[in-house]
Amino acid sequence: MQSKATTVAQYLAELPEDRRAVLSALRELIRANIDPGFSEGVGYGMIGWAVPHSRYPAGYHCNPKQPLPFAGLASQKHYLSLYLCPPSMGGPSAAAEAEADWFRSAWAKTGKKLDMGKGCIRFRKLDDLALDVIAESFRRMTVDRFVAEYEAARAAYRPKSRAEIQAMMAERKAAAAKKVAAKKVAAKKVAAKKVAAKKVAAQKRAGSSR
Repeated sequence: MQSKATTVAQYLAELPEDRRAVLSALRELIRANIDPGFSEGVGYGMIGWAVPHSRYPAGYHCNPKQPLPFAGLASQKHYLSLYLCPPSMGGPSAAAEAEADWFRSAWAKTGKKLDMGKGCIRFRKLDDLALDVIAESFRRMTVDRFVAEYEAARAAYRPKSRAEIQAMMAERKAAAAKKVAAKKVAAKKVAAKKVAAKKVAAQKRAGSSR
């Protein structure tokens, strides 16, 4: 749910005590590990960190008047959310995908469940989170690196020529056909196992009736 607060203090003050305690603790963890080049504030109805226009004048492509968003903390109706990109979400570049792989692997090693939605990590209490992994992910992402990843992602989604679109569609069609073929092979194997199991069962029944 979106807040109409204009400052972090106001945002936190609006929350129930238990939620305020969790988000305040996570906020302090982020502040202790984030590149100081990111600016903290309230945007899009949540606590957020962004690349200020002084560092990236172009701003966010969806709304250039807004600074380039990087991370956020929000209190939703049924859970709390940590918006952290690109480390947890990946992207079109090899570097972004490698970072996403590192994040998921490091999280898995903690034994904690990663409840990831589209663009966010959902949680209800601090113990749900791999805090060391979150802290490290912030330390790994500098403003300059984030801007470079953002621009690489933007370039990957540039308008494509007709030939590029046709090649992309052909690649997707081939990939889809490959998946269908794999499913058919898997289904045949399952069917073959069922037939074999029935034969074995029938042979056992025939043997026991003698």
